[in-house]
Amino acid sequence: MDLELRGKRALVTGASKGIGLACAEVLAAEGCDLLLAARSVSGLASAARTIRERANVRIDTLACDLSKSDEQKRLCAAAGPLDIVVNNAGSNPPGEIDEIPEEVWRNAWDLKVFGYINLTRYFFGVMKAQGYGVIVNVIGNSGERMNARYILGSAGNVSLMGLTRALGARSPDFGVRVLAVNPGLTATDRAKFMLQGWSQNAYGTPDRWEEFEKQMNLPFNRMGTAEEVANVVAFLASPKAAYVSGTVVTVDGGFANRNA
Repeated sequence: MDLELRGKRALVTGASKGIGLACAEVLAAEGCDLLLAARSVSGLASAARTIRERANVRIDTLACDLSKSDEQKRLCAAAGPLDIVVNNAGSNPPGEIDEIPEEVWRNAWDLKVFGYINLTRYFFGVMKAQGYGVIVNVIGNSGERMNARYILGSAGNVSLMGLTRALGARSPDFGVRVLAVNPGLTATDRAKFMLQGWSQNAYGTPDRWEEFEKQMNLPFNRMGTAEEVANVVAFLASPKAAYVSGTVVTVDGGFANRNA
């Protein structure tokens, strides 16, 4: 299916690996020019090189730490005109409420919660003025299936789901769509990091993380793939989803509604 994205320009944050990189690859395959943002200079260079080998699109990169307000502002100032923004940067650590100190909560939310909020505030303003645009927030299904062992992520993701639904209900008045995708457990370094954290808390070692994966009763007996998530992001960002806004689409094989 042609998603009618050729010639559009998209910003993808957290684009050097995992779901962010997959989103960039799928959008480029559909003909989008890209601005890729992440912390790692080398990671961005590798991502841009990989995408250029597969797609004839313009790719710009900006290394920045989106947990910091000044760096968020620097990205916004450098972005230029955009049709699509994919908020994806952030990784909330696992742990129960009595295992996570306040500093960890604040540091994680500076990136995954306030980073999303601040970029959405800025780019919604730009898109509102230009009369068009799409913002897709990549959040996570722990905002739907609460997990005390991932309480920081569950609480933050609920906030971002609320942001998306509230703003996305209003934004069509200005020609703008705001949506979200909630991936389930996806085969990326981030998923392994989370499982290792659970293993550390339960057994005193991160090396037993695969035991948690086997215990999770995952749909189709596997994690999702980054490309499966990215395909949904690209569709929602496209004119094919022109009447969709204020919606959170879950890409987890049904896990959020599955009995434990």
